[in-house]
Formats: sequence, structure tokens, C-alpha cells
Amino acid sequence: MRLEELLRGIPVLESNVDMDTQIRAVAHDSRKVEAGGLFVAISGFASDGNRFIPMALEKGAVAVVTGKRPEGEVPYVLVEDDRLALALIGCNWFGHPARDLTLIGVTGTNGKTSVTWILKQVLEQVDGCKVGLIGTMENRVGDEVIPTDRTTPESFELQGLFARMRDAGCRYAVMEVSSHAIALNRVGGVRFRVGAFTNLTEDHLDFHKTMEAYCDTKGKLASRCDRVVLNRDDDWFSRIAQRVGCPVITTGIKGAADLRAEDICMRADGVSFTAVSEGERVRIRVPIPGQFTVYNVLTVLGIVKSLGIPLAEAARALATVQGVKGRVEVVPTPGKEYTVLIDYAHTPDGLENVLRSVRGFCKGRLISVFGCGGDRDPIKRPIMGAIGTSLSDIAIITSDNPRTEDPQTIIQDIVKGVDPAASNYEIIENRRKAIRYAMDIGEKDDIIILAGKGHETYQEIQGVKHHLDEREEVAACLMEMR
Repeated sequence: MRLEELLRGIPVLESNVDMDTQIRAVAHDSRKVEAGGLFVAISGFASDGNRFIPMALEKGAVAVVTGKRPEGEVPYVLVEDDRLALALIGCNWFGHPARDLTLIGVTGTNGKTSVTWILKQVLEQVDGCKVGLIGTMENRVGDEVIPTDRTTPESFELQGLFARMRDAGCRYAVMEVSSHAIALNRVGGVRFRVGAFTNLTEDHLDFHKTMEAYCDTKGKLASRCDRVVLNRDDDWFSRIAQRVGCPVITTGIKGAADLRAEDICMRADGVSFTAVSEGERVRIRVPIPGQFTVYNVLTVLGIVKSLGIPLAEAARALATVQGVKGRVEVVPTPGKEYTVLIDYAHTPDGLENVLRSVRGFCKGRLISVFGCGGDRDPIKRPIMGAIGTSLSDIAIITSDNPRTEDPQTIIQDIVKGVDPAASNYEIIENRRKAIRYAMDIGEKDDIIILAGKGHETYQEIQGVKHHLDEREEVAACLMEMR
């Protein structure tokens, strides 16, 4: 592809490269540069891609796109925004694949994975079509699973995924959109048919610094959408709504939302409620427990309604959907009269939601096992300590992913939020031992919640990932008991 074609739509400040130059490949990682390729130097946080321009040239790059004028004899194209340039280069390189897909973007602190996973199943059943999925746990092209290491891929890889979905015959692409993806232009050049906001609670403040900045970043998604679904019950609803300039469907349980849930029934094996919208009343049954499931399903219904799909058709599909691995996942415990649940709850709001939801159908004691991740968001640690101990009958404070931090330092931060008079908690740093302790003390009708790891099958300690699948730990513990 000619360089001029590759740069179409990108504001170029200056260049010393012939625009007829043929580009054979594109890379933003200098290690992946090919001879005859274009290197896009991104100004990152951990490292600056401009430092690796010499390496890219040595490997055969014929041009460099950068937001900083390079020194020396470098064939360069200077742009206003290097990240936006990478995104638009991706659109041009892959032939704007998103234009051939109906894109749905879901953002928010909690619920993104569940909403996108449930929505994918509903669309496949209702429309009988192939649906692409991009998210925290995995990417999918129909039934093909593609591993991922971040919620929203880098922009160039994202366009590659869209192209793969287009070529495979997908009609829809359903994706989680993280706040980082919005702030760092990973979704640059992307237009969504429908965008949805699940909720906003304290998270990623190491990056955004304030909740207001976090909220405003999330709100920028609305400018990329034709229609938007908003959770009216969320505390940040009004601030988000101010940024929306397209048609909106509001959802909720508490207030006068456009689409609301009434007659809610909570059970250990799922939830049911009546979806009410513009005089229409449809009974919804979903085999996934928890009040947050009601909110997630309302968001799904708001999206399908925005797409013109009748609620009654969506209701039939919802009755058979499967939950997400690691989201209120029931772990088999044959021979035991208690229940073990695994949930990804790793934020204050996530932990509170799962504990309150499970309390609604728990007949015995509620036993929680939780910790906090290292190297990020230390502000939330004491908050989670207060929530975990106040909403559990017994709380076991342990390690999550300490990463490069001392696990005991993290635990001490968590305990700072615990009521000094509280006596219903134990500290067991080793997560395996914490799980075993919870199961040792479990009694009839108790519910044990292993919070924080969810779908993850590892624990990162001192920068090294060690295998840790909590399903295997539960099975091993049962084996020892027998």
C-alpha cells in the first residue's frame, strides 16, 4: 500500500518521505518491524517508542510515523497525535472492516464482560448469525477463541480483529471498551451502532487520578455512538448523560427508566423479573444468580431494543444463556452441603455487589475470601476491607495478585479499613491455604465466595505468574477431605 493511502484522514504536520513509497507492513513494536515496513513510534508510559526508531530502521523500516520530530537522518512523518495516527492507519491498512459490522461497545467499571457475553448469545439465537466478541477474558470470532491479554486490544490489532470477523462472515462485533482504550485512542476511527454504560465505581484511579476524570473519559464513548444505553440508577448517570448527544434508552430498577425491571425474584439458580418498556411487559428468566444480573440483563435488553429486536424474542434467548466463567460461577462440591462460588469481584463496588446479591439467597453463613492486587489502586484497599468484613459473616483476607509488592503490605492496607471492633475475619496470606480454611469451616447452607480471581488461572507474585486455578484448589481440598 502506498504511504499516502495509509495516511489518509490523518493530519500530517510535516514529512520528508515520498508519499508514493510502498509500505509492506506496519508495526508499533520495533521488534516486529519488517523490511519495507512502516514503524509507528508511540509515546508510551513505560517506554517511549521514539527511543526505538534506530532499531526499526536497522530492521528495514522505510518510514517512521511519530509525534516528535526525530533527530538525524530519519525518514519521518510528523503527526499531531501518534496514537490516533496508529488507529487510523489500522483502519486504512485493513480496509475499514468495522464499516461491514454492526458494532456494539460496552463500557463501565463492572458488568462489561457479562453483558457482552450474554449479548453475544442473544444475538446468535435471535438473528441466527455469527457474532464476534472482544473482551477481558478472550476474543471470539463466532466459536473460534482467540486469547487476549487486555480488555481492549491496541488499535492496530483491534482493526485486524475486525477484519478477521468481517472475513469470517460475522454480522455483529460486541466489545468491551475500557477507559484506557478511550483515553489512549485504541478505538480511534471506530463508530458504534450502540454504546452502553453499565456503572461507574472506584477503579483505575492510578491512571485517571480522580473519579470525575474517570467518568469523563468513559463519557467520551458516547460521541462515537449512534445510540446509547445508560443505567439510570448509577450515581454518575447525570454526569454521563450530559455528554450524550444521540438517542438514549435508560435502564434501572429504582427510578422511572425507559426500560425497567419489576417483580424481581432472586434464586440461587438465577433471577426472574418483568421487563417494562413503553407499556410492554415481558417476563424475563435468566439462569444466572445475583441482583447485578438484573442490571446486566437490562443493559442487554436496552441494546437489543436499540437494534430493533423485540423484547419477547430476546426473552426467549435469555432463558437459555450461559454465565461467564468466573462470574458467580458455582464450583462443584459433591458430598458437601455448602456452596462455593468464584467471582471476579476485585473492586469495592464489585465486592459489595456480589456479597449483597448472594446474601439475598444465602440460607446459612456468608464466607468471603478476598484480597487486593498489587502495584495499583492502593486507595481501594481499606474500602474493600470494610466492605468484605461488614457484609460477610466470616471474611478471610488473603493475597490476590501481589505482582511486585509485598503481600503483607497489601493486607495491612486492607485491614486499615476494618472496624477495630470486628472479630469476624482471619488473615491468611497464602491463597491456597485461605481457600482450604474456608472449606474446612464451611457448614450446611453456607456460601463461600472466592472473590478477585474469577476466570484467571494464575497468581502473579514478584512479577512471575504461578499456576493457580481455584476450581482445581476446591477439587484438591475435597480430595484431601475424603
